Amino acid sequence: MTQKPLPLSEQIRRAIDASGISRYRIGKEIDVSESSLSHFMAGRAGLSQAVLDRLGIFLGLEIVVKGNRKSTKGKD
Repeated sequence: MTQKPLPLSEQIRRAIDASGISRYRIGKEIDVSESSLSHFMAGRAGLSQAVLDRLGIFLGLEIVVKGNRKSTKGKD
């Protein structure tokens, strides 16, 4: 049985936790409030594209496409 990939937001939450860096420090480094990060981490709010970009750069995140996905080209 193939395991379904985690939603991107959950992968980002896990990367934040795995970083070992406090939310306070992350917030200061990427110019977002600790409160906003806490709400995101609890799944109660999202983050803007700009904040996600800064967060990804700060944590050194990359998106990796795994496996072969069937093409939907030409399908509606």
